[in-house]
Amino acid sequence: YRCQDVCPAYTTGKELSPSAYEVNKRYLMRDNLHELAGGAASPFSLVGSAISESAVWACTACGACIDICPVGNEPMLDILDIRRDAVLTQGEFPPELQTAFNGMERQGNPWQIGEGRFRWANGLDFPVPTVEENPDFDVLYWVGCAASYDARAQLTARALVKVLHTAGVSFAVLGERENCTGDSARRAGNEYLYQELAQTNVEILNEVNPKRIVVTCPHCLHNLGKEYHQFGGDYAVVHHTELIEELIAAGKLPKSAHPNQQSNVTFHDPCYLGRHNGVIEAPRTVLESLGASVTEMERHGSSSFCCGAGGAQFWKEEEHGDKAVNIERYEEAKATGAEVLAVGCPFCMQMFTTAQTAVADGPEIKDVVELIADKLP
Repeated sequence: YRCQDVCPAYTTGKELSPSAYEVNKRYLMRDNLHELAGGAASPFSLVGSAISESAVWACTACGACIDICPVGNEPMLDILDIRRDAVLTQGEFPPELQTAFNGMERQGNPWQIGEGRFRWANGLDFPVPTVEENPDFDVLYWVGCAASYDARAQLTARALVKVLHTAGVSFAVLGERENCTGDSARRAGNEYLYQELAQTNVEILNEVNPKRIVVTCPHCLHNLGKEYHQFGGDYAVVHHTELIEELIAAGKLPKSAHPNQQSNVTFHDPCYLGRHNGVIEAPRTVLESLGASVTEMERHGSSSFCCGAGGAQFWKEEEHGDKAVNIERYEEAKATGAEVLAVGCPFCMQMFTTAQTAVADGPEIKDVVELIADKLP
């Protein structure tokens, strides 16, 4: 079964098997075909019949099962539908998620931090203008919750604005007006909260009317670029590695930023960058411009293996299994022999930083833009 072979939950011993779910669903439909064809209400619930509750909450929403299925089955989307019913109708979901929901609803971020969304920029030796301070900006940097509040991800944000400043890009941020995109709410089944957040953000973005948005988080990329059109938001959104690739090609960065002397690197494709949005070459082109020798993991590009954070897993305990997903992937990175594991997502960064404490002598973890910024004067 191809789908279960690529499923991060199944391959680390969780209860979830996308193929078993699809087979169970067919048996249930066959056994109740007459009633269902006659328009009767379903006599069974999928949870408990076709899939266990633990399996529902083990999915990382990585999309590998959909991507590999030769007949178009979409188990991940079914699971997200089941979660919506669990959260909005049954009120039954992992209790840790309530903390993230409360944070998104009340403080505008799942970390539940009430203030200081712009604090990440404190102490920089150049200004980071808001849209009010630089109304004629060319690029809006959507910082995202992680880079605003997570200490490790803040370093990525600081690295990107340093690169933008050095390259002479006219950019701006929303500052305290920025809010969570709601990605984790949608993947966790809280569609009501997601739509509230999305509509608020679309109103602000449509008022600001950015020509282009750059993000350092693939989950922000996916929501702003692919899902907000459902709410009247139509934006040109790029990942920071795509913008950096352009800046290097246009000669906007000093030669010191790509000095042909970077160590052996492997790149982890975030699910919502590579598989879901097709951005695969840009980060590698940037790494090669650094002179890096890029050693690929066996599972890479659109066949990348999840870090374990997606599908709102980041905000809850991992379901019971044989192994943690982040350790499985970090060990794969270590096996390449690379000195640096380059990432392009703050959640991947956090998952691998955690894995690093459990796996001896693994590679150093850096966002792609940090490798560039480290070379700037």
